[in-house]
Amino acid sequence: MVGVGRGAREGILIKDAEGLERMEKVDMLVVDKTGTLTEGRPRLQGVIAAGGFTAADVLKFAASLEKMSEHPLAAAIVEYAAERKASVEAVSNFESFPGKGVRGEIAARHVVLGNAREQGQTVMLIGVDGRAAGIVGVADPIKPSTAEAIAQLRAAGIRIVVLTGDNAATATAVARQLGLDEVEAEILPEDKYRKVQALQQQGHVVAMAGDGVNDAPALAQADVGIAMGTGTDVAMHSARIVLVKGDLRGIVKARVLSRRTMRNIRQNLFFAFVYNFIGVPIAAGVLYPWFGLLLSPMIASAAMSLSSVSVIANALRLRRAEL
Repeated sequence: MVGVGRGAREGILIKDAEGLERMEKVDMLVVDKTGTLTEGRPRLQGVIAAGGFTAADVLKFAASLEKMSEHPLAAAIVEYAAERKASVEAVSNFESFPGKGVRGEIAARHVVLGNAREQGQTVMLIGVDGRAAGIVGVADPIKPSTAEAIAQLRAAGIRIVVLTGDNAATATAVARQLGLDEVEAEILPEDKYRKVQALQQQGHVVAMAGDGVNDAPALAQADVGIAMGTGTDVAMHSARIVLVKGDLRGIVKARVLSRRTMRNIRQNLFFAFVYNFIGVPIAAGVLYPWFGLLLSPMIASAAMSLSSVSVIANALRLRRAEL
């Protein structure tokens, strides 16, 4: 795996020349949501109290119950409570209902916590002794750089499709915030693979950006697989390009780098052959019958050296290119 041009300093690792060559022709980007558009780490967004309870009470009840759970959303609540040094009490008679919520007894009070989805957040409703106590909202935040990256990609004429195994309401809410209207949610890894394949059959040059194990088949199938450096090893192994910082703006930079590199290669081919194209026929005596002109060995040697110097000097311009 090698960094190309300023790419290594920009957090872009390109594994092979073929990936670099194909990147300039990409017109379709298929992108995963969790860990790619978003940070991939749910966070508690807010706490609202009701029924005479305080926000501290609601957080205490939620964190106490969720400490008993292994769900990623539960970890977000427990972490939030720990950061604010909120009290967490012992829970007895704990019960978990996958996909719905949890319940248990805290200080002789019956507490329930149930899930609902709204505007891309998972809203958890807290009830104590049969009364509504409040709500907490947990969401996977969109990366700060994602909106800018999407705008740059669309300005470059790239069509973007979001494919995710997440809940449709959550996926649609995230896509809406980013101005994206092509979204397919609640799909399996093989569905992502088939979607990429279908787009290729339509004549598109497809890049796929993802970070998880379930993205690996689609990353391998895409013309250019792009893995987040913050994701899994399997995803990075399946991709041709790795964005070390997990910043989607790296895709724009990789495309610019690809175009400049390929243009530079074409220029170098010209410099490599133009001297021979002119010099060899003259050295062979093509012009001698008419003009008595032959190419001396010294001039031929200088021309060959100038060809090499031109190629090297032109290639080094990439080091100074601004991405």
